[in-house]
Amino acid sequence: MNHAGLVALITGGKRIGAVVATTLAGAGVDVAMVYNRSRQEADDAIVAVRKLGRRALAVQADVTNDQACITAVRDTIRELGRLDILINMASLYSAKPFGQLTAADWDRQLAVDVRAAFLFAHAAAPHMKQHGGGRIINFADWIAASARPRYPGYLPYYVAKAGVKALTEALALELAADQILVNAIAPGPILAPPDMSAAESDAVVNSTPLGRWGGEDEIAKAVMFLVQSDFVTGETIRVDGGRHIK
Repeated sequence: MNHAGLVALITGGKRIGAVVATTLAGAGVDVAMVYNRSRQEADDAIVAVRKLGRRALAVQADVTNDQACITAVRDTIRELGRLDILINMASLYSAKPFGQLTAADWDRQLAVDVRAAFLFAHAAAPHMKQHGGGRIINFADWIAASARPRYPGYLPYYVAKAGVKALTEALALELAADQILVNAIAPGPILAPPDMSAAESDAVVNSTPLGRWGGEDEIAKAVMFLVQSDFVTGETIRVDGGRHIK
């Protein structure tokens, strides 16, 4: 895929999403960033993209709302002219014991991680088809990609990310005839959470065969590989420093 003049839409992502945005911009891609409440982070990413000489747009949307997802796609196409790359990064991540979970917890997790990815893809695919194809990249998780839950307290999250992997595979089959390649990235230890203690961080490092946190650039590299490839679809790539094999 020739990058120059293409348009990408990224949902969520915050810190990692910003690095993905600037990496794409460096390859000649214009970028729309969809945010819910993190307006400052989206604005900062937009400024960084524009400094690289590319067009950029920040779009506010609650991805649990059907019409908001559709409108975000339409706004991107109206302002930037087309849509070639969709990157579904929006997600929720929090622990809650099974006995305290509610139906609302379950519904919101699946709405943000799975349903929104479907809605954005459904809205974007017709426009990609008009231009001869495109790329859809979803975000799963290294644990769900390994098909074995490891940590209690994350039931809706695990199920949602497993659903993202299944959605990716089914979408890849549905859209292959239109030359729309659909893949997923399953991150592992990329960034330590701001509230993580040094001891907790060390424990993660010790459980990772490569012995370190990956950093945002590793996700951006995986995104670029999937954007550039013309013959990989239906795949989920674990970017986890080998965590799944230990």
